[in-house]
Amino acid sequence: MSPVSPSGVRVRAGGGAATLPRRSLLVVSATLFSLSVTAPAALAAPSPTTSPTATPPAQMSTLGGARLGMPGTQVNLAPGVPVLPKGLTARSWIVADAESGQVLAAHNAHWRLPPASTLKMLFADTVLPRFPKDTRYKVAPADLKGVGDGSSLAGIKEGDTYSVRDLWLGVFLKSGNDAVHVLSAMNGGVEQTVEDMQKHAEELQALDTQVVSPDGYDAPEQVSSAYDLTLIARSGLQKKDFRDYCSTVSAKIGSTEIRNTNRLLSGDSDVPVYQGIAGVKNGNTTHAGATFTGVAERGGKVLLVTVMNPEKHEHNEVYKETAKLFDWGFQADGKVNPVGELVPPRSAAPAGASSGASPRQSPGTGGGTGAKAVASAPAASGSSGVGTALGVAGGLLVLLGGGAFLVNRRWPLPDLMRRRSRP
Repeated sequence: MSPVSPSGVRVRAGGGAATLPRRSLLVVSATLFSLSVTAPAALAAPSPTTSPTATPPAQMSTLGGARLGMPGTQVNLAPGVPVLPKGLTARSWIVADAESGQVLAAHNAHWRLPPASTLKMLFADTVLPRFPKDTRYKVAPADLKGVGDGSSLAGIKEGDTYSVRDLWLGVFLKSGNDAVHVLSAMNGGVEQTVEDMQKHAEELQALDTQVVSPDGYDAPEQVSSAYDLTLIARSGLQKKDFRDYCSTVSAKIGSTEIRNTNRLLSGDSDVPVYQGIAGVKNGNTTHAGATFTGVAERGGKVLLVTVMNPEKHEHNEVYKETAKLFDWGFQADGKVNPVGELVPPRSAAPAGASSGASPRQSPGTGGGTGAKAVASAPAASGSSGVGTALGVAGGLLVLLGGGAFLVNRRWPLPDLMRRRSRP
């Protein structure tokens, strides 16, 4: 069926203690994706520009499905599928099932945009496994050189000694660029860390991502996409320490208490704590605007949502739009035919599979019988963590082997978080 483009559509320019059942879900490469999503071989991502344009490029990567390379909103309408929420103004967003990898809906998913501090998810997924969290490190003056003016800071001071856990709490809760630079120094320096991050992005098939700074600070040609950030978050969440840090509401570094700036996790005057939220990372810079990737569980479903640069400049708008998309996703998951998929890492793809490729289909198709495709629709270190939103018992087990990306699904949340419903 041909795409439907409702009238009045325009592209907006962006601005600044029940136990869950166990089951295993096998996420294979796109060549084995047997649902309605099919796509031609993934297009190479266009070269990034130094400043974002007001409209998405006509040609974007098709990794994960042809529909994901099309500009505008992509969703399969069908009886029983809820309509998308009103008031979405972000330049780019994506809603995906974190376990199956199905992309339920997306808007300019592969648009390469400045990521701000959401890029710290890639930094963490790359560097976090390299240093035991009880390792202690004395900060040298050179370690903090290069931290950008106006950076968000965790209060790391030269000459002081911190545990690696302290530093990661600073990265995840306060988005501290100072903590990022110290961990980068431990990793061989900023240049080495950027190189490591880029290689890891390529392994994850986050091919829209170009890394210039490890902390996400605005830099020419530093870009990512809603699709890539969601891939990165999904990879990171398969690491216990990553889950622990990104789901911590507040903690102490020495005698200083810090609180997570993820407002869906910690709440704010105009944003209640989102029921089932469990991370992941927010960002905000002049060039990137507000960006956010979140993970939440409700009713046995785990969703990932990424939102980049809402046009509406209201306070906490990125969280408000994310909450709307989570609400929609939990209602739609299991009812809506997906428009694409989150691809597995290269090392997990079956031998001989073509990354991101699957049989060709006509643009705008991909829904099941009776579905209507919609394009461009409106629509020990002295640190102590408290308020952890994501339980670690059972965790999320990932096995890379046998040509598959195997996710053992169990993401239980503590009773406290289950009782904290949205007002």
